[in-house]
Amino acid sequence: MNNSSDRNATLFARATQVIPGGVNSPVRAFRAVGGTPRFISRAQGAYMWDANGQRYTDYIGSWGPMILGHGHPAVVEAVQKALLEGFSFGAPTEREVELAEAILKLMPSMDMVRLVSSGTEAGMSTIRLARGATGRSKLIKFEGCYHGHADALLVKAGSGLATFGNPTSAGVPPEVVQHTLVLEFNNIEQLEAAFAEQGNEIACLMMEPICGNMNFVRATVPFMKRCRELCTQYGALLVLDEVMTGFRVALGGAQSVYAKEIPGFESDMTVMGKVIGGGMPLAAFGAKRAVMEHLAPLGSVYQAGTLSGNPVATACGLATLNEITKPGFYEELARKTRALISGLSQAAKAEGVAFSGDSEGGMMGFFLLDTLPHTYSQVMKTDGAKFNQLFHGLLDRGVYIAPALYEAGFVSAAHTDADIAETVAAAAEVFKALSKQ
Repeated sequence: MNNSSDRNATLFARATQVIPGGVNSPVRAFRAVGGTPRFISRAQGAYMWDANGQRYTDYIGSWGPMILGHGHPAVVEAVQKALLEGFSFGAPTEREVELAEAILKLMPSMDMVRLVSSGTEAGMSTIRLARGATGRSKLIKFEGCYHGHADALLVKAGSGLATFGNPTSAGVPPEVVQHTLVLEFNNIEQLEAAFAEQGNEIACLMMEPICGNMNFVRATVPFMKRCRELCTQYGALLVLDEVMTGFRVALGGAQSVYAKEIPGFESDMTVMGKVIGGGMPLAAFGAKRAVMEHLAPLGSVYQAGTLSGNPVATACGLATLNEITKPGFYEELARKTRALISGLSQAAKAEGVAFSGDSEGGMMGFFLLDTLPHTYSQVMKTDGAKFNQLFHGLLDRGVYIAPALYEAGFVSAAHTDADIAETVAAAAEVFKALSKQ
């Protein structure tokens, strides 16, 4: 298709004139993989259609929220009804109370929850609350974990434990991240050393229990157990960022997965988003009552938002939660996700292409590596050039995966066994081409 008839190319050219990079979130620009971003015109079920009318089987799912697939009838009906009642009021509604109650019923580590509009907002508010509740300033995060684009979190590791992180974005002064300590994910020895040196000054340890922003990397059970033990020992708050994993990997989030392996395991604070909004801008953070009561208007930690608890978003979220709590939902979702990873693995290995993959619930990831990585530095060893070829090979065959090798993927309830089989068949063709290079 030449550019004159390619509406994606035409739209992208227009977009670059009025939007930085032509996109409103960087990964959408296809810069990691090359080529022209697809401008999506509509979606239904497991599929999306671009501006040219090309259909794709969607394994992004709006980066996680669309666990039911696009346009689920019950969710559409709930949103349409809410729209007729009003877009936004700037006042409390019954529906936000109902959503809070529904979330807390499924997440026993939390007694109270505050609704906000984005994962970034939830993450930055959680850190402020942790600092306010503990009276401490420092926080631990891990290389490869993403918690939104708040200034204090745009940071990479320094040269040693005594040296706190360095900004990874222009516009973030060094003094803003001076209290952020960045450690290697799944490195128990480094974790113990950090607490030994700084433990009494650490307000919180923040982590993705299953990372979705260095593709799909689990915290090992021993590592998670040690995080919990050290936070308890030193009086720091363990914050699990479940923006991506919450209600995506299991009904109780990733923390319920770890609770099966670690007796009595709970997080102190939880950050949530994506699935709880069903595709609408909605996120949340929660904790035990003693911590949450430090928030204004009860306490001295300020947080506010004009659109927090938006009536349309809460309707979408409630309808989504109603569907995913039905018996057998997660068993079937997990079965399909495992089938996809297994099929891709067999197809790659049949062609002698290095491949490893993993999944939990409806979240999955794979690497062009022989073994699964456990740290960001190991993830970085993935063959980027081959991944880019795989991405475009799949895209040309109507399969849409994340346009970056560091992003997890998602299967929805709308994906069928036929969709999975067709995706594996498409991948087999691409793997065959890769094996000849």
